[in-house]
Amino acid sequence: MIMLPKEIVPVEFELEKDSSTPPPFHFKFDLPHAFRDFLGTREVGEFVSGALAGAMTKAVLAPLETIRTRMVVGIGSKNIAGSFVQVVEQQGWQGLWAGNMINMIRIVPTQAIEFGTFECVKRAMTSVQDKWKQEECPQLQIGCINFTLSLSWISPVALAGAAAGVASTLACHPLEVLKDRLTISPEAYPTLGIAITNMYKDGGIRAFYAGILPTLVGMLPYSTCYYFMYDTIKRSYCQTRNKKSLNRPEMLLLGALAGFSASTISFPLEVARKRLMVGALQGKCPPNMAAALAEVIRDEGLKGLYRGWGASCLKVMPSSGITWMFYEAWKDILLVHKGHSL
Repeated sequence: MIMLPKEIVPVEFELEKDSSTPPPFHFKFDLPHAFRDFLGTREVGEFVSGALAGAMTKAVLAPLETIRTRMVVGIGSKNIAGSFVQVVEQQGWQGLWAGNMINMIRIVPTQAIEFGTFECVKRAMTSVQDKWKQEECPQLQIGCINFTLSLSWISPVALAGAAAGVASTLACHPLEVLKDRLTISPEAYPTLGIAITNMYKDGGIRAFYAGILPTLVGMLPYSTCYYFMYDTIKRSYCQTRNKKSLNRPEMLLLGALAGFSASTISFPLEVARKRLMVGALQGKCPPNMAAALAEVIRDEGLKGLYRGWGASCLKVMPSSGITWMFYEAWKDILLVHKGHSL
């Protein structure tokens, strides 16, 4: 209890009764409402759509991923059927899903970041190009020579695809390394916890980013081609058929074609990347990507650059098609039904 002098009380009473005094400012923040608004944004819908599409695809295609990884790095049989039989004989049927837990953990953030980045960069680049078309393009003067800076020659889809690949790789590369270790050496790395502990003891944080440079080099052409091919084929197909959108089987087919094209172009870099990432397990890790490519050519000839290509396409084509089909379906649910345009 605070005792105030009597002479202060009337003044205090008068201030309360003074209607000219502005009411006090009250700050009210409705957290649940703001959170709901955030979840309803286009960007969040695209991130969630990518995550769900990736998780659903990997759950179905995990056995093909296991066989493809073994063939790319040269472990066991050199054909798909033989590799399949070896895995089942040595590890049982569950061996086909070796490393699938880390694969699922990896694919959710990877696909979320990849698709979300792709959509954001594509919209931003398209907006900048449209703005520069309406206004006069900036000019650069060097001495007496004037250069007009134009962005019309840059494909927003190709640039967005490259940005998506780089962003997802930088964020999720450690999970890719863990997945490969669990797949290739289940005896040395029987569980995710043991794999993380042993890798950190052997090489510290750098062990989780083994092969990051060749991964980025290999990812750029694949990611750029992957998104560019899908968008180009989709637009051409819709224009030819006079359609505004694709049905689910068409998305599945066009997504598979995009994955096939991107995988074929970038596969030699994928072989070199896998060699670098798991080479330490065999005690003969090449020092760089060029050395890895030279080693493959010296040991197996040029055809060695495409060893496992069939298994890769067998995995990449359905994976790409199913991913695009699920992604477009989830976008319809999370974006179109909420009034966002695609």
